[in-house]
Amino acid sequence: MKKTIYVLPLGVIEPTLLAEISRGINLAFGYQVEIMAITTNPSYAFEARRQQYYSGKILEKLTQKLPSDSAKIIGVTSVDLATPVLTFVFGEAQLNGAASVISINRLRQEFYELLPNQKLLTCRAVKEAIHELGHSFGLLHCDDSECVMHFSSNITGIDQKDVNFCTKCLQILQNQI
Repeated sequence: MKKTIYVLPLGVIEPTLLAEISRGINLAFGYQVEIMAITTNPSYAFEARRQQYYSGKILEKLTQKLPSDSAKIIGVTSVDLATPVLTFVFGEAQLNGAASVISINRLRQEFYELLPNQKLLTCRAVKEAIHELGHSFGLLHCDDSECVMHFSSNITGIDQKDVNFCTKCLQILQNQI
């Protein structure tokens, strides 16, 4: 029996968005997906100098919250994520590890001073969740610009890629699962 992928809301995240992220994860990986009880915003990861949250610190905490029957855990937050060397990240994962995290902060149209678009936010969040979980299953960035594992340095890159794995990445993933 396959283990479960857990989705952990870090702060208040719309239940319908969490449900769609979970559905996308289930379709992409074939694992049972469960949404955990909401926890608080990851204040432990706040970097005052940058006014952002370090994703690596969140990953460390997520590994401590792994249920015994988990395959992976992914945190979903609305805070702005960064790493010490990158000005921002949409998400981060432990390569071949248990934990990943995404932020919906820069996935929202409002971040770019545009009108809200729930459908677009959902599409972007599902892609990012699948992308980061792909890393946790050992996948690297892909050269295929349509593959969900293609690196996106900006929101346009996320919008241009597909929600699915290319043939090469899917083959690698199937050997990992």
